[in-house]
Amino acid sequence: MSTSTPADDAPCPCGSGQPYKACCGVFHRGGAHAPTAEALMRSRYSAYALGLADYVRETWADATRPAQLDLDAGAMEWIGLEIRATSRGRQDDESGEVEFIARAISGDHLTTLHETSRFIREAGGWRYLDGDLAPDTPVKLGRNAPCPCGSGKKFKRCHGA
Repeated sequence: MSTSTPADDAPCPCGSGQPYKACCGVFHRGGAHAPTAEALMRSRYSAYALGLADYVRETWADATRPAQLDLDAGAMEWIGLEIRATSRGRQDDESGEVEFIARAISGDHLTTLHETSRFIREAGGWRYLDGDLAPDTPVKLGRNAPCPCGSGKKFKRCHGA
């Protein structure tokens, strides 16, 4: 996990295909509030991937925000986000849900976080309220297996190095 932001023209970690500066970077820099629950979900994923604990904590709803948040730099390397479904959460809604799958590598294991997150409008913007997690069993990655990040390289030559 990194604790710095990517170059402005680098692809955004959320997987939108947009440059970081035009995507989650706008929200991370405080230039705007995420307009939808999905946009907030993507920006929070990117913040986890980049080690931006302050942003993650600031975008948590007051009622459920943890007193402290330690993202444990180096414990996981987030490698991909897939948005499965959204319900409400548009600009004119007061609540919304986003179902997503986030994948991370920790050591030689692939971890999958599958959650349906709930969001509410609060303090002029979207905030993460809570979520329901699906159970996960980390998968041990073989050194010669394809890297799950999608690079096309073997795990040992990519994230297993």
